[in-house]
Amino acid sequence: MPEPQNPAAEGVKDAAAPAEEEDHLPGEGPQLSEPTGLFVLKPESVTATKGKDITFVAKVDSSNLIKKPVMKWLKGKWLDLGSKAGKHLQFKESYDRNTKIYTYEMSIIKVVDGDAGGYRCEVTSKDKCDSCTFEVSVCGGQIHIIGDADEDAGELDFSALLKKRQDNLHFQRKVDVWEILKKAKPCDYEKIAFQYGITDLRGMLTRLKKMKAESKKSDAFLKKLDPAYTVDKGEKIHLTVEVADPNVPVKWFKNGQEIKPSAKYVFESVGNKRTLTINKCNLSDDAAYECVVGEEKCFTELFVKEPPVTITKLLDDVHTVVGERVEFEVEVSEEGANVIWMKDGVELNRDTAGSKYRLKKDGKRHILIINEATKEDIGTYYVYTNGGESKAELEVEDKELEVLQSIADLTVKASEQAVFKCEVSDENVTGKWFKDGIEVEASDRIKISHIGRIHKLTINDVKASDAGDYTFVPDGYALSLSAKLNFLDPPKIFLDTGSSGGKNNITVVAGNKLRLDVQFTGEPAPTVCWMKGDQVLSEAEGRVHVESEQNVCSFVIEGAEKVDEGQYSITVTNPVGEDKADLFVRVVDVPKSPENVKCASVGEDSAIITWDPPAFDGGVAVKGTPETCSEKRGLNFDVYESTTYEAKKMIEGVLYEMRVFAVNDIGISQPSASSKPFMPIAPTSEPTRLTVDDVTDSTCALKWRPPEKIGAGGIDGYIIEYCKEGKTQTERNGGYKVKGLPVGEKMLFRVIAVNIAGHSPPAVLSQAVTIREIVENPKIRLPRRLRTKFITQVGEKVNLVIPFQGKPRPVVTWYKDGVPMEDRTVGTRTSEVDTILFIRSAERVHSGKYTLSVQIENMSDSADIHIQVVEKPGPPIAVHVTDIWGFNAALEWKPPKDDGNCEIIGYTIQKADKKTKEWFTVYEHNRRPSCTVSDLVMGNEYSFRVFSENICGLSDEPGISKNTAVITKTGLLYNTSPYKEIDVSSCPKFTAPLVDRSVIAGYSTAISCAVRGNPKPKIIWMKNRMIIGEDPKFLMQNNQGVLTLNIRKPSLFDGGRYSCRAINDLGEDEVECTLEVRGMSM
Repeated sequence: MPEPQNPAAEGVKDAAAPAEEEDHLPGEGPQLSEPTGLFVLKPESVTATKGKDITFVAKVDSSNLIKKPVMKWLKGKWLDLGSKAGKHLQFKESYDRNTKIYTYEMSIIKVVDGDAGGYRCEVTSKDKCDSCTFEVSVCGGQIHIIGDADEDAGELDFSALLKKRQDNLHFQRKVDVWEILKKAKPCDYEKIAFQYGITDLRGMLTRLKKMKAESKKSDAFLKKLDPAYTVDKGEKIHLTVEVADPNVPVKWFKNGQEIKPSAKYVFESVGNKRTLTINKCNLSDDAAYECVVGEEKCFTELFVKEPPVTITKLLDDVHTVVGERVEFEVEVSEEGANVIWMKDGVELNRDTAGSKYRLKKDGKRHILIINEATKEDIGTYYVYTNGGESKAELEVEDKELEVLQSIADLTVKASEQAVFKCEVSDENVTGKWFKDGIEVEASDRIKISHIGRIHKLTINDVKASDAGDYTFVPDGYALSLSAKLNFLDPPKIFLDTGSSGGKNNITVVAGNKLRLDVQFTGEPAPTVCWMKGDQVLSEAEGRVHVESEQNVCSFVIEGAEKVDEGQYSITVTNPVGEDKADLFVRVVDVPKSPENVKCASVGEDSAIITWDPPAFDGGVAVKGTPETCSEKRGLNFDVYESTTYEAKKMIEGVLYEMRVFAVNDIGISQPSASSKPFMPIAPTSEPTRLTVDDVTDSTCALKWRPPEKIGAGGIDGYIIEYCKEGKTQTERNGGYKVKGLPVGEKMLFRVIAVNIAGHSPPAVLSQAVTIREIVENPKIRLPRRLRTKFITQVGEKVNLVIPFQGKPRPVVTWYKDGVPMEDRTVGTRTSEVDTILFIRSAERVHSGKYTLSVQIENMSDSADIHIQVVEKPGPPIAVHVTDIWGFNAALEWKPPKDDGNCEIIGYTIQKADKKTKEWFTVYEHNRRPSCTVSDLVMGNEYSFRVFSENICGLSDEPGISKNTAVITKTGLLYNTSPYKEIDVSSCPKFTAPLVDRSVIAGYSTAISCAVRGNPKPKIIWMKNRMIIGEDPKFLMQNNQGVLTLNIRKPSLFDGGRYSCRAINDLGEDEVECTLEVRGMSM
């Protein structure tokens, strides 16, 4: 690759922009966010053997990404290889859920010469992006790694290749690539660009275009700016032009913005030369510059090179021990440069290093600090810059410490002093003391000392809580020294039963479990002995036994009984002394059940219950007795101290049983025996809604509703009492209809309800009733369903109930078809309020009009009932095949002789071939007495049958075709009968006339009519009896006999009489209308 001269010193143009600066070309700057270092593994440049396969792998860390990253594989800077995927280029993507790393692979199958060149992979995810470049060379040798391109050098950095091929390319540095490209053919551009390391083909073509455009002769410039300049970062550069007029003003622009003179930008004018000097160039000066003289301009591009950061002082290997501080130091060529620290392939930064690693910068020095080294830190550490790398090994070993005197076990008594002492080989070693795993803190009583190599723990005024295992652990060593402190203490019992008076009394309920845990202390551990009187209790399993644990002894009684009551004692003993405690166990129980429960008296909603106290109170005084009231549905509890209880708010008519429980502090006894059942009852209230239902010359019918309050005794019946108005003597009647009453008398009535409790209050009529017949006109109340024709099937029962009214009782007469009914199969039954017409088994002869007539003296009423008795129809007759063609057969038949006394609503047609004789339905509900059966199979012979159908269903027997249909090959063509043409000729006749219209001048309008006639008539439009010719103002249309005359923007002169005439050989017809054209009103 050609290397440009230093423009700061000589001010000459750049022969070829280096690859690391290609991403700064105008219009080719990165359009995405700044690179964020998303790659964990980047593809490397290789030299591939022609005909062999090669695979490039890239890995992306997605742990900090919001969306899934998108990977693009590019050749050069413009060719997206994703569109070329196939047999030659294959792509693969995978994802590891544990590490959240995406792996992307690109495989080139059977490498060819055309695969050589620069490649780039680019990953994007929302506002983050990263890219890396690599190169593929094709030769006949084996594949070997050339080296990864420096990421900080830009998108396409060939610095690694330059190191490998520096000697081979040395002669090319003085070659002017742009002069070569100017003279080359366009088809050779890509070959020359690859040869000289230019991968940005689009930027190269843009620069060539500008260079050719600027080669034209200029009137304002004697010498223009070179197409491009390069300068190292921190240096100065001079941009010089020569103008034709030495007095003409010159303006300088950077990326379209005018440059003002300053300390950074210095303008010089010497004769015809105009110079722009840029001091201390940095990356922001990498831009497009232009010089403007009047209307003419000249352009150039400035590329600022940032020199690679090299490592001037390499890392050194470190060997240390656990817990020591480790520092890796490297020195680079430039202050403030960025470096990357890695351990075993994992990057160490502020996010991943945590508190264990610390990164430090001091000018050109970069330091990695490990505060306390552990064996996990063993490995290889790398440091990378964009111009070099270095590595070092870290080895960590354990510290060794010798114990000169270990600590020993101690046995002390209360208030004595205990001293633990140990000696180690290193007097600088510190350590910690632990008791039972918990660090010991120094206090007024506990002293911790470290003098030279001796470590001492002193405990003054030893207590029982100080006993335990003590451990000394030196800091930084996997070593510990342990000893035990034994404490001597006389035994002591801690017994608290909660009883008053200083006596240890325990009360237990019979049947319950008693467990008494007694704590005691003493060193060494004392022995425990439980006794009941003079009897020692063993620790063997049993209902009464002893359970022992460390410093706790438990006295257990499983299911306490009365025999367990008594005095118990516990004794604890060790070599230092003895302690003893006594306690008394009392066993109590619930009382026995009360006795002699009975019901003393009963009221309407109450009862009085008595009982005797229980014979045994369970050892505790009885507090009271809860009464329970049983309705066979539930229990109610209330506590009473006396032996008498009055139950209130009882439900009348419900049988009750009473039982009593005795209660003491322990609980409730078993229930007593139930009392004898009893029931609170009361008479009902008076009957309600007493009214007169009917009155005759000698009877009076009453009706009423049951009492609102009936009670538990129910109702046994009612008593009707009556008397003449003005008398007090009453007579009783047990029915609801009182008979034998005197005609014309006024009678008073009352009704009384009776049950087991007695008579209710009477319900009395408010007024006297006069005994006299009431006349009411006869009237038939025909049910709604009988107001239309009543249809039933043969054999079904008919039972029609028709209510009527009238007083006195009317005379009922039935007629059939206007004749008194004499058919014995039709029965009638009449009551005072309705009549019934019934037929046990309906026959078709029962169909007809039935008339019901009711009559009282000379008043009457009648109603007609139409009854239709139906049954299934008979089979169709004369079923035969009339024609056969192709795969079709035509059938015809005649309606059945018997239609079942109702309309035939359709036919069902079935077919069967002679081979299988299985019937298949072809049509259902076919209303015509004919049909065409299609889709018949060639070579088969078919029979057909037809069922008739009415509202009762299909006929029981079908009508079977007399002949069959044989489907043969010769029957494929249908022989049609000669067509007899129908004469449809007619003279013209207008079916829709013209309609008068009134329109506004200037607005298009149309008039229409309709005509028919055969042959098609000729149409003539006329205005004021003058034929309208080919006037473009008028458009005549004929659409299927609908005639339309369109008038385009009519004027006042277009008004008048319009007519339409239709003419053919058979005659003519004409219609007309008036068209009024009105002027527009202002």
